[in-house]
Amino acid sequence: MAKNKGEARKFDPTFKGPIHNRGCTDVFCCILFILAILGYFAVGILAWSQGDPRKVIYPTDSRGQFCGQAGTPLEKKPLLFYFNILKCASPLTLLEFQCPTTQLCVESCPTKHMTLLKANLNKGEQEYYKQFCKEGVDFSKMSAPEILRDGLCPSMLMSSKPFTRRCLPALSTMKGGVVVIGNETIFDNGEGERVNATDFLDASKKSNVVVEARQVAMRIFEDYTVSWYWILIGLVIAMVVSLIFIVLLRYLAGIMIWVMIVMVILVIGYGIFHCAMEYRNLKGEPGSDVTIRDLGLQTDFSVYLQIRQTWLAFMIILSIVEVVVILLLIFLRKRVLIAIALIKEASRAVGHVMSSLFYPLLTFALLALVIAYWAITAVFLSTSNDQVYKVFNTTECEYSRDTCYPETFNTTNITAQCPDAECLFAFYGGETYYHKYLIMFQFYNVFLFFWCANFVTALGQVTLAGAFASYYWAFKKPDDIPANPICSSLGRALRYHTGSLAFGSLILSLVQVIRVLLEYLDQKLKAAQNRFAKFLLSCLKCCFWCLEKCIKFLNRNAYIMVAIYGKSFCTSARDAFFLLMRNIIRVAVLDKVTDFLLFLGKLLIVGIVGICSFFFFSGRIKAVEQTAPSLNYYWVPILTVVVGSYLIAHGFFSVYAMCVDTLFLCFLEDLERNDGTAERPYFMSQNLLTILKKSNEDQAKTVD
Repeated sequence: MAKNKGEARKFDPTFKGPIHNRGCTDVFCCILFILAILGYFAVGILAWSQGDPRKVIYPTDSRGQFCGQAGTPLEKKPLLFYFNILKCASPLTLLEFQCPTTQLCVESCPTKHMTLLKANLNKGEQEYYKQFCKEGVDFSKMSAPEILRDGLCPSMLMSSKPFTRRCLPALSTMKGGVVVIGNETIFDNGEGERVNATDFLDASKKSNVVVEARQVAMRIFEDYTVSWYWILIGLVIAMVVSLIFIVLLRYLAGIMIWVMIVMVILVIGYGIFHCAMEYRNLKGEPGSDVTIRDLGLQTDFSVYLQIRQTWLAFMIILSIVEVVVILLLIFLRKRVLIAIALIKEASRAVGHVMSSLFYPLLTFALLALVIAYWAITAVFLSTSNDQVYKVFNTTECEYSRDTCYPETFNTTNITAQCPDAECLFAFYGGETYYHKYLIMFQFYNVFLFFWCANFVTALGQVTLAGAFASYYWAFKKPDDIPANPICSSLGRALRYHTGSLAFGSLILSLVQVIRVLLEYLDQKLKAAQNRFAKFLLSCLKCCFWCLEKCIKFLNRNAYIMVAIYGKSFCTSARDAFFLLMRNIIRVAVLDKVTDFLLFLGKLLIVGIVGICSFFFFSGRIKAVEQTAPSLNYYWVPILTVVVGSYLIAHGFFSVYAMCVDTLFLCFLEDLERNDGTAERPYFMSQNLLTILKKSNEDQAKTVD
């Protein structure tokens, strides 16, 4: 049985903590990682030379020109106008994201309904109409049928409004749900046909697939512009509260843990009480008994807070959380005492290595750099396609949807066989080797993003583990703790163990990429009717989720062993795994209880800041009601502050978590290496010795 779980580490009289005389580990992975980074830079340079982010910022006309771009002839024409927006209702729009109609950059959208025939008869209206026609139109030399035949002008104009830089019909709804455009419901399309305003509604929506989503996004953006400084203040408060909490943990760990437990229970309890009060106050209010299912998806999320079912759901969820927390605390009350002792020891370690609290700032900066590089490269890659033109026509034609070139289109026989055919910009693509392998570059960008992000996280874990291990294995604390343990540990990690960090993060990245691919397949197969395929995909997603969690746990403990002993990743992972297996009960109880208590600390900080931000942004505090900004959705800054507070609290508590994990592994090593004799004394603190009912002989003699 012992062999299956590995052999306990033997006593080494020369071992005094993290080994300084060490060599480079996993050199092959180090070289591979460096080559991958160089390749990543090459992909970035290639993407930046080929990409054009203007394709995302500016709308594009039928010639592929950008509307409103500074320094171009279209600088003063920022809006996109559709000749016949009804054609945008075609399913082709959803497939190619381009309407099969002429599109023109204009200075402003039309503000009135007018047909080409009427404009051609009235010279006063011709100049107004010409701004929505192609260049070179001469009403005095061409008749209306000739202009329409050549596709130089739209057959009619209608009252429109700019939205997402596009001229869309100014749709509104009268009482009874009647759709109107400028108080009109029926229009002459300029070709002798009558068109209902409802027809334009579908065309307007499909001309911009994400119209409603962008509308919500614009409102959210407006909320951020008027509340960003209050959000920053909320995040600063969260940082101060987290720092105060950690400082207090150092001196009042036991009291703070119990206070934290009580406060979490009280905060959740207040949430239940508030939901119950809101539920009771809405009784009898008009429309409050409408169900969430009947209400459907609404862009104005505050509507949901006006119905009783929403508050009832919140109350039930919070009640379940409250019961679970209380039951866990009751059944694990004895283990909580041991966990408190471990946190006290971690508090002392953090107190002696105060620079560790600021190390997450370096991790955050490096992760921000990785994310920014990935995002910029992704944008340039997605916009590095060339303009592709297709033949668009209203009648049947053998050349329909064929690739064409605007410069030579009029000289081909396509116009002779298909008189109404036009060569219009369709989408961005290409047929070069670069465009053929563009999907591989995008995949490489995603994979390297995961690898680099995991490497940065691993570097932080090894650095903190090395520093806290230096504290634990110092026999006389703090005299034997080396100077600048964080810097020393970071230097060792980069100099000797870049390969090991790259190896561990590579394994994790492969699993994460597979999970991304499974999510992609899941989205593609949502419309499929094959239940077995859906079941199999769900099983795979679950298995790889569990695998990712296991690898993260093993990697974390392997990095601790790398930081202490300086061995390769595989050797360290094996030693850490067997050490944990030999002490599986302690791992299952003490370590997890400690993680739970630290999670409660995060929950308390997020709860305090979240409740304060809720009362402030919702205008519930009368003293600052006039100071609070006017918002479309007051949940936007609240949610931002809550998520930001959690990330800030997580950053500070991650140091604590790493400290606890490192001390725990060192504690297990200490129990196996030493026996408390004068030759092999324990390195753990007196508090832990007392809890385990152990002692060092020298200390026992001193007591006697």
